[in-house]
Amino acid sequence: MASRIHCLKSAAVFGLLAVAAAVAGQPTAAGAVEEVNLYSNRQPELIQPFLNEFTRLTAIKVNIVFAESGMLERIKAEGTNTPADAVLTADVNRIYQLAEADLLYPLKSSAIDKNIPTQYRQKDGLWIGLTTRARIVYASKTRLKPGEVATYEDLTKPHMKGRICSRSGKHEYNIGLLAAVIAEKGEQGAEEWARGVKANLARKPQGNDRVQVKAIKEGICDVALGNTYYMGLMQTNEKEPEQKEWAAAVNVVFATFDSKGTHVNISGAGVTKHGRNRANAVKLLEFLSDDLAQKMYAELNFEYPVKPGAQLSPLVKSWGAFTPQEVNLETIAKNWGLATKIMDRVDFDG
Repeated sequence: MASRIHCLKSAAVFGLLAVAAAVAGQPTAAGAVEEVNLYSNRQPELIQPFLNEFTRLTAIKVNIVFAESGMLERIKAEGTNTPADAVLTADVNRIYQLAEADLLYPLKSSAIDKNIPTQYRQKDGLWIGLTTRARIVYASKTRLKPGEVATYEDLTKPHMKGRICSRSGKHEYNIGLLAAVIAEKGEQGAEEWARGVKANLARKPQGNDRVQVKAIKEGICDVALGNTYYMGLMQTNEKEPEQKEWAAAVNVVFATFDSKGTHVNISGAGVTKHGRNRANAVKLLEFLSDDLAQKMYAELNFEYPVKPGAQLSPLVKSWGAFTPQEVNLETIAKNWGLATKIMDRVDFDG
């Protein structure tokens, strides 16, 4: 979800990495403050409120290293000397890759097992999902009739010709959706779906999810694919109030597959295999999976908690309810490479 916040300047990123790594690498003296070292490709502005609250409640200091990209390569290179105790990722594929590289340690926590449903946990306990976001359809309030788009399959039908806007098919959000289509329809069916959506595009894929909503407001297209949390970001954007007007021009449609269920992706978390503060890393993930942090995710980031019964913010609740696709997210991650190949084969961005 790095696109939700302006990227930090490269110099600032490298400076943060250097400072955090130096802190994490220092020996801990007897009686020193308890700590945990966290690597994250989620923007610091998004997760710092959670870490502050964790420290307030537990007195465990969190040293964070922000790495927008290259976390996998960094931890591999550090090997058994890695300072990282825990990791947070912006999507299921990145946490899956860390597990496949044998860099994560199985979580053993009855609290996490209770808080996180099975479909959002790796079968061997290597990683968990902390939040979900649905891949939805933003639909024009004035030009789309009720029921014209109720399923992802509807996006491929003739009546949608020239009415769809989308960001790049190679972006992880759309790759994740196509990976979910593969889980439903197999490789051939997914390729047919991708070709069908491409044939109905109003323009060449471009921009981010919010740019597509702007295009609907301007009449360039009638529907667009997007993540749910962008609706919250637009509806509450005081710095760029024109985005409130974009959001007011669309309805949120929780599109489903014909077999039911809306595609969701996750923010992922895990404990590293060679971390030195494993117990504190588990405590951090337990905190992030429990009621307070799950409620904060909904209120601050406009994401959906994964813990059953966790409280939604009124704004998130106002978008309506949906049923997630019944598939373990590990299956989506396993389909990622094939989804990327399909997007290339259909030349979605061409």
